[in-house]
Amino acid sequence: MIPEVRYAKSGEVHIAYQVFGDGPVDLVIIPGFISNIEHYWDWPEAARWLKRLGSRARVILFDKRGTGLSDRLGQLPNLDLRMDDARAVMDAAGVERAAVMGISEGGSLAVLFAAIHPERCSALVLYGSFARFSDWFPTKQKLDAFLDYVENAWGSGKSCVAFAPSKKGDVEFQRWWGRWERLGGSPSAVQILMRMNSEINIDGILPSVRVPSLILHRTEDPTVSIQAGRFLASHIPHATLIELEGPDHVCWLGDNAIEIADTILDFVVEPGAKAQEITTSQRVLATILFTDIVASTERARELGDGRWRELLRAHDATVRREIMRFRGNEVKSTGDGFLADFDGPARAIRCAMAITEAMAPLGVQVRAGLHTGEVERTKTDVVGIAVHLAARIMDTASAGGVVVSRTVKDLVAGSGIEFDDAGEHPLKGLEEKWQLFKVRAAA
Repeated sequence: MIPEVRYAKSGEVHIAYQVFGDGPVDLVIIPGFISNIEHYWDWPEAARWLKRLGSRARVILFDKRGTGLSDRLGQLPNLDLRMDDARAVMDAAGVERAAVMGISEGGSLAVLFAAIHPERCSALVLYGSFARFSDWFPTKQKLDAFLDYVENAWGSGKSCVAFAPSKKGDVEFQRWWGRWERLGGSPSAVQILMRMNSEINIDGILPSVRVPSLILHRTEDPTVSIQAGRFLASHIPHATLIELEGPDHVCWLGDNAIEIADTILDFVVEPGAKAQEITTSQRVLATILFTDIVASTERARELGDGRWRELLRAHDATVRREIMRFRGNEVKSTGDGFLADFDGPARAIRCAMAITEAMAPLGVQVRAGLHTGEVERTKTDVVGIAVHLAARIMDTASAGGVVVSRTVKDLVAGSGIEFDDAGEHPLKGLEEKWQLFKVRAAA
């Protein structure tokens, strides 16, 4: 029996999800680049694999926005929005904390979610995943060839041999796969998704994952090389890597498919004492924003104490309003600027741009710097190298400018935010130079 399809509201977008199974833990599955939660159940091997997971866990399966049964409306599905969708599904399903599994391209979102929201992620499981898009499509020619397939043959199912070599020559499976393509996303939607995915790089945030992590990867995977799994395992602290036999990228196919399901269940149901020790860390991934009024001393001298205090009050009110509007957390005022943190880098950038634009009519020029990295929150502050880096990055910005680190830029693919190369800069206290980017005002 196919589980009931429900809808969670994420902003103005409806996200389709299913809940099935029973067990002591909740397991949220983030699928690959396309999916259709109803169509899974039409193929016996997929249905059997999902039922196996549901035998020992309560499973929450959803279609990301722009795919499957979820809405195709709204903005491009950048990682900020996708994290909102995952949280909306968990909230709708009554899930406070769950093990999160990312399959293939869904791994980037799973990693980011685990790093930013460890309080909601009891364990992280990655299957056939990667940190860099080049691990999926190592050359532009290969990506162009796939996009050409999407344009001219999408829905035929011929791509199944690239994802499931063991099914080569299986006409019935190709027919099912063709319908999977059509139900997963339209050609134009898939092209947009792939171009967005091509800009994502999460290798800079892997060391910030502080939850028990299991990486599963087949050694003969023709879609995503085993090297991608080994890279994830070597950069996520305390991660366990299990290399599996078989050529299929699809986790529920192959002679060891049930073994894969059982391995996942063993890990998430009984993570062990060492895993519990990992989860006690108070450190999380956050995007840090520093703002600063340019030439504030000269401006105060020019205006006089009374007018300057009035202007500063207007500045403070504006900044606080924008931080709240973009769902940031005000940490503190620095006198002529602010320190804030965000759980989404795209929102942080848009907040910085809104602040600089709102202050310009008042004759106040503000600059801003952003970096995404690991921090520790105290009752009144955030501390960590990421905070110092954001402050140093802000120092490189010109009046009215917003400058970000490469980590921030790599995480906002699909947001519509555009950047100009700001060159390499020495940052005080660091030996190496850092590549920085200036946000274009049109963002």
